Amino acid sequence: MRLFRLLKILSVVIRYGLDEFLPAGTARSLIGGVFFWRNFDEPRGRRLRRALEELGPIFVKFGQLMSTRPDLVPPDIAHELAALQDNVPPFDGEEAVKILNRVYGAQMGGAFNEVFSDFDLTPVASASIAQVHFATIGWGKLAGREVAVKILRPGIEEVIGRDVALLYVVADLVEANFADGKRLRPREVVAEFDKTIHDELDLVREASNASALRRNFADGTLLYVPEVFFDYTHREVLVLERMDFIPVNDLDQLRAHNIDVARLAADGVKIFFTQVFRDGFFHADMHPGNIFVLKNGVYSGVDFGIMGTLSDEDKNYLARNFAAFFNRDYKAVAVAHIEAGWVPKDTRVDEFEGAIRAVCEPIFDKPLNEIYFGNVLLRLFEVSRRFKMEIQPQLVLLQKTLLQIEGLGRQLYPQLDLRPVAQPILERWMNEQLGWRGLLHHLKKEGPQWTAMVPQLPRLVHRALEGDPSARLKAIEDAVNSLNRTQRLQSTILMSLVILMAMVTGLYVFLLLYFPV
Repeated sequence: MRLFRLLKILSVVIRYGLDEFLPAGTARSLIGGVFFWRNFDEPRGRRLRRALEELGPIFVKFGQLMSTRPDLVPPDIAHELAALQDNVPPFDGEEAVKILNRVYGAQMGGAFNEVFSDFDLTPVASASIAQVHFATIGWGKLAGREVAVKILRPGIEEVIGRDVALLYVVADLVEANFADGKRLRPREVVAEFDKTIHDELDLVREASNASALRRNFADGTLLYVPEVFFDYTHREVLVLERMDFIPVNDLDQLRAHNIDVARLAADGVKIFFTQVFRDGFFHADMHPGNIFVLKNGVYSGVDFGIMGTLSDEDKNYLARNFAAFFNRDYKAVAVAHIEAGWVPKDTRVDEFEGAIRAVCEPIFDKPLNEIYFGNVLLRLFEVSRRFKMEIQPQLVLLQKTLLQIEGLGRQLYPQLDLRPVAQPILERWMNEQLGWRGLLHHLKKEGPQWTAMVPQLPRLVHRALEGDPSARLKAIEDAVNSLNRTQRLQSTILMSLVILMAMVTGLYVFLLLYFPV
């Protein structure tokens, strides 16, 4: 099966003349010589787009990412690939009806035309995984509500399964045959992608993601997330609030509604950093086909199938690196990488620091339109290879999203300077995590656990004494250490409160003496 899929890919490459994208050499010359009769009237960008559409969802997603990076691909190709964002050829409306009848027949005991009093068989958007139709609910307490209905493509799981299996084969070949194979950890990267894309095939999961993101931005001042209607949602069908908004890359419409694109670009950066550092939960598919702007100038989004999550350790690591970079403290960046184990422990800090400085210093404080990220990425890859830096699969989604955000910012407002927008958000987050606010937050979070744990220590120690002597000793040490930490923390808090009360009392006495009533 994998061999047939590989042959299919090769046949598409040859049929659309994609060998012209290969670097000059034996392979390109051989293909051109064997298939010398080919004659292509269509531009290369259109041929590439059609080839990716024919190859399926994984290749379409790659094209979507490239469409947001006109600095990395030629403008004619980026322009053509932009059609992949929400204009993939749709599947037939009758197929959608069959899915709806099957879903609602089993879930609600009715046909789709009973659930929806009006349903437009022509999709308003069609993407690689699903397509969207407008409808009006005709059943239940939401009868009369206008909604958007997202329906999975029929047979999509089988297609994705074949392509992911092929990616695992390619990953094994890369790991076995390339000098950088083990360092790049291709199989782990594919496994992360495999998990992500299969999560995207469950629309109930997407609905839950949207609901969580809506709560995180409940005030709606930076980002408005459409409301999800769970009673009408199924693994293959997602029903949510119908929105009236403007595509984020339609600059003419944005200006016609007097929307400040400079402010909009800055808000996009704020949304990204807020999702990453405050919530550790971020929209990880932010290409222009998924991001819109309401007519009041507030962002709105769709397609919440791919969401990234970060652990506290990942957030702390990233915060240290961003903060050090914004302060031009390249030594701190180097030390953070070494301490995190991303580069070997015996790496010389001064050498690594110098290499990072050589990449970052030339782009510092420059607006997006003066930064050539193609060159920057090449330099970063050279540094990572020189210092044997390992790829971190858990951060692949974040890196992809950061590229998409930067691409959106470049389209909206190329003069945007990222640092003045991002640095205050990062500093505020670090203060909340590491300052006195962070202490209070952790006390509030851990306090109930300490209260329940301390009275149990004698019983836990007694239970530990009944087991293996070495295990008993370790259990006792752990319990004593935990108790010591609790007592030290309580003493610190008590001392802080005493000092604070003394200061307040002193200030009060001073006011009475020198400013009598």
